[in-house]
Amino acid sequence: MFRKSTLKNLFLLIGVLAISVACSKKEEESGRKLTGNPKIDKLKLPDGFVAEHLYSPGMNDQGSWVAMTFDNKGRMITSDQYGFLYRLELPPVGSDSTVKPKVEKLIVGNVAEPQVGMGYAQGLLYAFNSLYVMVNHNPNETFNQPTGLYRIQDLDGDDQFETVTQIRELKGQQGEHGPHSMKVTPDGKGIYLIAGNHVDVPEMNAYRLPNVWQEDNLFPLIKDPRGHANNRMAPGGWIARIDPEGKDWELIGAGFRNAFDFDYNEVGDIFAYDADMEWDFGMPWYRPTRINHVTSGSEFGWRTGNSKWSPNYPDNLPAVLNIGQGSPTNAMFGFGANFPSKYKKALYAFDWSFGIIYAIHLTPNGATYDATAEEFISGSPLPLTDGIIGPDGAFYFATGGRRLDSDLYRVTYSGELDTYTPLTEADLPQEAKLRRELEQYHKSGAPAEGLEKAWAQLGHADRFVQYAARIVLEHQPVASWKERAIAETDPVKKIHAILALAHHATDADAAAMLTSLMQVDYTGLNAKDKQDLLRTIEVILYRYDKGAAPVKPQLIAYLDPNYPANDNMLDRSLSILMVHLDAPSAVEKTLALLKTAKDDPDYQKTFTASSDLIFRNPQYGMDIANMLANVPPAQATFYATVLGGADKGWTTAQRDEYFSWINNALTAYKGGRSYVGFIDRARKMALASVDQADFEKYDEMSGGKMLTANGNDIIETGVQPEGPGRRWTVEEAEPLVANLYGRDLVKGKAMYAAVLCQSCHTMQGEGGAIGPDLTQLGTRFSPKDILVATINPSETISDQYHATVLELKEGGSIVGKLNDEDDANYYLSQNPFAPNDIKTIPKNTVVLKKNAEVSIMMPGLINRLNEEELKDLMAYLISGGNADHAVYKQPTAQK
Repeated sequence: MFRKSTLKNLFLLIGVLAISVACSKKEEESGRKLTGNPKIDKLKLPDGFVAEHLYSPGMNDQGSWVAMTFDNKGRMITSDQYGFLYRLELPPVGSDSTVKPKVEKLIVGNVAEPQVGMGYAQGLLYAFNSLYVMVNHNPNETFNQPTGLYRIQDLDGDDQFETVTQIRELKGQQGEHGPHSMKVTPDGKGIYLIAGNHVDVPEMNAYRLPNVWQEDNLFPLIKDPRGHANNRMAPGGWIARIDPEGKDWELIGAGFRNAFDFDYNEVGDIFAYDADMEWDFGMPWYRPTRINHVTSGSEFGWRTGNSKWSPNYPDNLPAVLNIGQGSPTNAMFGFGANFPSKYKKALYAFDWSFGIIYAIHLTPNGATYDATAEEFISGSPLPLTDGIIGPDGAFYFATGGRRLDSDLYRVTYSGELDTYTPLTEADLPQEAKLRRELEQYHKSGAPAEGLEKAWAQLGHADRFVQYAARIVLEHQPVASWKERAIAETDPVKKIHAILALAHHATDADAAAMLTSLMQVDYTGLNAKDKQDLLRTIEVILYRYDKGAAPVKPQLIAYLDPNYPANDNMLDRSLSILMVHLDAPSAVEKTLALLKTAKDDPDYQKTFTASSDLIFRNPQYGMDIANMLANVPPAQATFYATVLGGADKGWTTAQRDEYFSWINNALTAYKGGRSYVGFIDRARKMALASVDQADFEKYDEMSGGKMLTANGNDIIETGVQPEGPGRRWTVEEAEPLVANLYGRDLVKGKAMYAAVLCQSCHTMQGEGGAIGPDLTQLGTRFSPKDILVATINPSETISDQYHATVLELKEGGSIVGKLNDEDDANYYLSQNPFAPNDIKTIPKNTVVLKKNAEVSIMMPGLINRLNEEELKDLMAYLISGGNADHAVYKQPTAQK
């Protein structure tokens, strides 16, 4: 082994930034003290809270834990994502830190019968004297249970599970978008369970959300260019209620992407933490990670590719809080915790990607809730998986997943507790009580009296009440209210009654529904009601386009005077309708909007700023930094996609203008991984309608020749690795670099660029300025030193390149590169690609300043290279590109 000081000096040259909140060096402290244990010190906690590190499964060959529950004897049961279940006897709160949990592997079976491996669980629940296991994998020799819900029991009282009952196999695609968590229902008689968007909705006994869902989107469909969820159609992820035996299933709500977990508050209102699609970042259909209030019959509008519904649409419900980018895992309320009231009633939302546990504070407002958030616990790396409040009132959470190192923590509160007053139904606003009353009719065969109650609320100002009223209609016999919907004179009630009818009608009803809607004075509506009207028209046209044909000319005449609307969301809906209807003015007006489009800065505003996430995770941070430097214009991209589907009404000048915009968009902006692919698919849709004689001209004008064969990326002009690569280790790579005589330095320089070294470092005057110049790297350090620093960039980080973590008195933390400080302030840069964007943080708001110890230089950057390519890269790094360098001129053996 080489000295630590050698690596420290090496990092002065190789230049990496850091994002962790762990530190073993001297820190500036004005409040919280560090313990010297890096697993604890990397955690940021609010004042008064104490964290214990209880156990490391990975150090005991027990995998990476992603699910947990407590049994009826106070023991924790956990699951390895790719392995067995484990049962733990935990040391009591206050025990000496040397006392560790007693851990046993759970093998289901008995002596008389073959033993069965049970694991691969992404959800566990101990209830009804049973352990419910949500298995999520393809069967193999060790674990032969297919994806689905299982009940395992100890029927002979020997404290071992010997009976396995498959409650239901769940079809679809396995993996992290499969079935997930479970909770006992508020009445204690059943189980709620949640599944991601790769699981088919199984046949149910009852549907609070009527099972008439469709895609319902006239926006030109572009499925994800990289193939994600391309065969997954409506309604996406879902929540259901079952009885303990799993015989009765009732669908509660749907329309999630991949809500891994959920929980309900004291009055039974459910909240789910749904995932974003990070590849969509910068696109108009991107939806941040968010907290959804899952009411009876709720729909949240996930659809494949670019077809996700706007949160403004009346046929789905909006989030109560948009959090931002991340990977949601756990969601749980803290009601059982021995915490102060503020934190006892909080909803805790776990983000795996950026290592943050958010405390969500919910306040009843109308029929739903207002939500605020704070950073409760954070750390890096801290890949959060599951959490639970123990019977001892402590807060337990695990890290791991995807075979990462796994740890189990316990958090307690050391201060005085205040008096906690639970929320009751009597405390709820009248709108919430009204919504709940309407929800009693969300079932087939509901009493007819519900129809009148619902009709009275179709025009209610509270969106959640209005939504609940429409769902009541959809559970009543359509014949009992169809004519009434068409004849309704109140414009708002008419819109929502016809939206309900559109879900249950036929082609023969289309003209009558549209004619009735066109009787509404559009100019007399407010913005929300205009949106609802336009959306209802869209659903009718999507489902019954043929039946709508006779009234399309009148519909064009009705909409055209109101387009454009000088409102981004209304203009999105109007552009879709006008292009679909082949309105004569559609292309001209939409192209004019494309040229002048400006984004709404507060649309889907998030609690967490993307810039504050960059230094928290090396895998995702640099992608975010790059995107933020060149964020695509969402509104213009929307219009460009709509126009891609317009096959009529173009002039030559308009075609030129459109395809020139596409060309610029491909190179001027940097969205998520699918950005280029989405723009290319819109481009190809537009090319499909040009004259064949003009195809080559417009293909070249719109950048076709600079795209890869599949159109997902801009062609790399330099030499790219041929591979096959491997997950390189220092032990595997070191023998290869013992003799670098005669290597190809031109190829080495190409590999230097291909594996992103050049993006951050300068070599012979070329490259980025995030890290220092590497030209003289080989004059001071051995090949092994360089390999270690490249393969394990976080092993040692120079003080010069540490990031800084500032823990704030008011809660939360800020992570970035400390550029400067004075007596009053710290000055941090949070984006390596925009170093001049400086954030000022007053020192009197900071409780702790500390360095970071995880490099923002991602490990594995050389894993694309084969042996020969790695040799060429190392020769280039060591020689600084100089063909006269000794390592290049003669074999190592002749030195």
